[in-house]
Amino acid sequence: MSIREKLFSRLDEKEDRMIEIRRYLHAHPELSFKEEKTAQYIADFYKDKDVKVTTGIGGENGIVVEINGKAPGRTIGLRADFDALPITEETDVPFKSKNDGVMHACGHDGHTAYLLTLGESLIELKDEWSGTIKLIHQHAEEVPPGGAKSIVASGILDDLDEVYGIHLFPMYETGEVGLVSGNAMAGRSNFNLHIQGSGGHGAMPETTIDPIVAGSHFVTQVQSIVSRRMSPKHTTVVSVTAFEAPGGQNVIQDKVTLRGTVRYMEEENKVPIHDEMVKILNGLETAFGVTCDLDYIYDYPVLYNDPEKTEKVGEILKNSKGDYIKDVVRHDPSSGSEDFSYYLENIPGTFINVGAKPEGVENAYINHHPKFDINEKSLLISAKVLGEVVLSRLENK
Repeated sequence: MSIREKLFSRLDEKEDRMIEIRRYLHAHPELSFKEEKTAQYIADFYKDKDVKVTTGIGGENGIVVEINGKAPGRTIGLRADFDALPITEETDVPFKSKNDGVMHACGHDGHTAYLLTLGESLIELKDEWSGTIKLIHQHAEEVPPGGAKSIVASGILDDLDEVYGIHLFPMYETGEVGLVSGNAMAGRSNFNLHIQGSGGHGAMPETTIDPIVAGSHFVTQVQSIVSRRMSPKHTTVVSVTAFEAPGGQNVIQDKVTLRGTVRYMEEENKVPIHDEMVKILNGLETAFGVTCDLDYIYDYPVLYNDPEKTEKVGEILKNSKGDYIKDVVRHDPSSGSEDFSYYLENIPGTFINVGAKPEGVENAYINHHPKFDINEKSLLISAKVLGEVVLSRLENK
């Protein structure tokens, strides 16, 4: 029996427990940077196993588990995140979140469940493969600056030759594995804008400096950054997602607050979008007499999948079509963002999409929706995909 067959056999045997782990984590979600109990659960899982476990990385909740094979060789990282979102769950599953206002609405519970199970199986077979595997159990993917940044900064991954990760997506059919070569997910920046005017009576606007009018002009003008300042060959998004000016009907507010997000598929557009926004705000100050205070946060970089490693993964998995994978396809780049991009800035690798559409559902609820759910068959598929990739790459195939 080959090492692949042995690994797959163990994963098959552990599928029910993998699902149990996912359901436990789903019922006990914790927000980014507050995942103390989840981190302890993960650390306890590896207790008494023949591995090196490093916890509290960067003073936070990240965990790296080092598995050494029978002989020296390549060092490969496998990552899964474990934080949840500030969402009130609206599913009717029996393992629904027990923490009010917190939900695993992005599949990170599933990510952790399959990596724990895969890790355990690789540990059990460590005398049959050469090299080193580092399991990266990452906290705080959802909230900037992101857990990946502190893990990378710690230096614990400096010896990695390659790094791989998987994300579950219910909009894709279960059994479908998607790859994207090159720029795969957008870079992200967020902004908070405070516009200060001079409030007063709604019936006497001439005695005020109306920040609502200035803010409304900003909402309109900021759209011209994409349409008139960015190349039509590039993918960029500028969205104002909040406009806060609470008050009475006869009161012109003293100030307003706007919030939004910026996405760009080419890293070269990161700074120019900010600079164009500043120009618009300078114009608003002159035209309306307001004062603009912009808090602009440069966030996750563009996620770049190494083309060579992505092609290798495709070659590895194409031989498994018809087995546990229905199809290996090319996906379009996504305007979503992921802090897995920090690993890929210095370490070649690729981020793999795995379909997780629930059975009997035509239009599944997408990630971050309060009714988000996954097909739990995708857990075993993910474990096998990542297991097959790491075994092949340890042999440098």
